[in-house]
Amino acid sequence: MWIWFGLAVLALIGEIANGTTFYLLLVAVGLAAGGLAALAGLNIEAQLLICCGIALAGLFILRRTGVLKKREVDATRNADVNLDIGGVLRVDAWEAGGTARAQYRGASWQVELAPGYSPQSGEFVITAVRGSSLIVAPRPLVARS
Repeated sequence: MWIWFGLAVLALIGEIANGTTFYLLLVAVGLAAGGLAALAGLNIEAQLLICCGIALAGLFILRRTGVLKKREVDATRNADVNLDIGGVLRVDAWEAGGTARAQYRGASWQVELAPGYSPQSGEFVITAVRGSSLIVAPRPLVARS
């Protein structure tokens, strides 16, 4: 009977140590429910069924409420994922269709102008990376005092 509670404590320690987004916490709650079933005098099959049922019910509830929803990160526009975003490069001439070739980090890159901007030479900021193309927007002018 006490093995259930010991395993529940180990699962809680694992959750705190790893931060596995509630999965081990659900296992700990299920194990504790199995321990309560053992205290109530139920047979081992019922204890196992209650343990699994409570853990799965918790998983279902947390998925339905969105707590365990997978957070998708758009790597093409996220500077935390792609370190090139926010980088500055110079484009001297644009081709038809808003594309150009530019030097960036010692290599020649395909550059595409972000929608809503007119192609003109100057400095540009990388706003996204799509495949091997850098999507850029004009660099804002900084007022100097």
